[in-house]
Amino acid sequence: MEKLNVYLANLAVGNIKLHNLHWNVKGFSFKQVHEYLEALYDNAFEKFDEVAELQKMHGIDPLASMKEYLEITTVEELETQDYDLKDAIGKALEYVELMRELALEIRAEADECDKFSIANMMEDHIESYDKEIWFMKSMLS
Repeated sequence: MEKLNVYLANLAVGNIKLHNLHWNVKGFSFKQVHEYLEALYDNAFEKFDEVAELQKMHGIDPLASMKEYLEITTVEELETQDYDLKDAIGKALEYVELMRELALEIRAEADECDKFSIANMMEDHIESYDKEIWFMKSMLS
C-alpha cells in the first residue's frame, strides 16, 4: 500500500497549496471563497491525521517529513501570488479531483488485499471529494 504514503504526501502538500490560495485569493466574493478554502484545508488536515493513524494500525510507517512528501507527491505546488476567485477555485478543484482519483485507486487496491478499513476510509474520502467537486463546479459555472 505504497500509494497511502503518496496520498499522505498529497494531503500535506495540498494543505499548503490550499493555504496559499486561501491567503492570496482576491475579488468581489473574497470572504466567501477565503472561508471556503479554509474549510477545504481544515478537511485535508483531518484526512492527513486520519490516514497516518490508519497506516500505523496496519503496520505501515507513514512518512513524516516535508522532504519525504516533496519527493513523492503528485500535487503541483503554486507560486506565492494573488489569485482571482475563479483561478483559486479552479486550482482547488484540480487538487480535489486528483485526490479523488488517487483515493479510488487506493480503495480498489485495498479491496483486493481485504484491507476493509482502508477501503472504507477511501470510500468516505471519495464521498467528501464528490461533494466538494460539485460545489466548486457549481461555483465556476
